[in-house]
Amino acid sequence: MPESTLRYYEKKGLLPLIERDEAGRRLFSEDQIALLETVIRLKNTHMPISSIKQYMDWILEGENTIALRLDMMRNHKQAVLDEISLMKEALIGIDVKITRYTTVLNKENMEKRN
Repeated sequence: MPESTLRYYEKKGLLPLIERDEAGRRLFSEDQIALLETVIRLKNTHMPISSIKQYMDWILEGENTIALRLDMMRNHKQAVLDEISLMKEALIGIDVKITRYTTVLNKENMEKRN
């Protein structure tokens, strides 16, 4: 991961409690790496930065926010499933175009041979 991405995530408050060594380099514990992986997964599934920030804030608040986190994850899962459905529909349309163009090119090649 580029350092600029880490800086951006840290600036946005998505990487809380990151320690640094004497040279200013970030030091990641296993728990912090797990949180970073969560941030990456949520970002890759198009969760807005503001929502990821809220999620991280709730983690810092502790166990009393588990119901809020669960609700957020359930809602996000549905949003991801909806997006997957749209992508599958779009892929069908792309396959139709590929089939059409392949058919046209094959027909042209057959006519050139004859």
